[in-house]
Amino acid sequence: MATIDYAVPGPLTDLSEIGAEALTGLPADPVALCAVVPGLVVHPLGTDGLGLTPERLAESQLRSADGIARRLLELDPASLAVPREPRARVVGTCRNFVVLSCALLRWRGIPARARCGFGMYFQAGLGLDHWVTEYWSDQQDRWVRVDTEHLEHDFVSAPADLQRGEFLTGGEAWAAIRSGSADGRKFGVVGTENFGPAEIRGNAIRDLAALAKREMLPWDEWGRMGESYRGETGSDYDDLIDDIAAVCGAGDPAVIDAMYERDELRVPVGLLP
Repeated sequence: MATIDYAVPGPLTDLSEIGAEALTGLPADPVALCAVVPGLVVHPLGTDGLGLTPERLAESQLRSADGIARRLLELDPASLAVPREPRARVVGTCRNFVVLSCALLRWRGIPARARCGFGMYFQAGLGLDHWVTEYWSDQQDRWVRVDTEHLEHDFVSAPADLQRGEFLTGGEAWAAIRSGSADGRKFGVVGTENFGPAEIRGNAIRDLAALAKREMLPWDEWGRMGESYRGETGSDYDDLIDDIAAVCGAGDPAVIDAMYERDELRVPVGLLP
């Protein structure tokens, strides 16, 4: 059985084909590396007034860090260490911020993971769909969670080191509603009617895939996810999400890999490069 190595690129975080000059000047510190990304990516909600074409807005569909970097270099050939004006940044969701940060961290040999779940600090009483970055700190002997998209904002006091409960992975949110300590109806996607336990199940599966180094788009569906969103799954599927939550919470790479390789949980080949 393969062991997951978070210090090396995965299928969506490989920057080896990007020229060395495009990576010159990048910092070595993990938080400083994450802090580069907000100068390279702009969220769709931040594009008002930029006059971007539909083609530009579709950049949020870019799956790989390589694709994001290549588009950045098309817009501006400067090193990725150089922040761009908003119009010259690649349009991307929180997931795009995170996949690029993970790629840069792994390029530096720093163990990094994308986490899919819910920010608990955007609107009081709600868990809103969000992705964050984790890097391994040898000094602290722990994974440190970074809200890469919002490093320059004050939603929390320390976005470079999110505290317990400020962000819940899909599995953590699921465990909370199963224990009765959270209301599943309060978790979902901002600006939509997509709230409820199905959103949590979906993010639990996406988080498992991200821990297996398959950092999928927030709207990707596979396996029985579509059935879950339509309310067509039952207790057996909820039991599976219980198992996923436990595996992702424990964080053992070998167990994560074994869980991910189950047919109903493995990302289809067509969704990967």
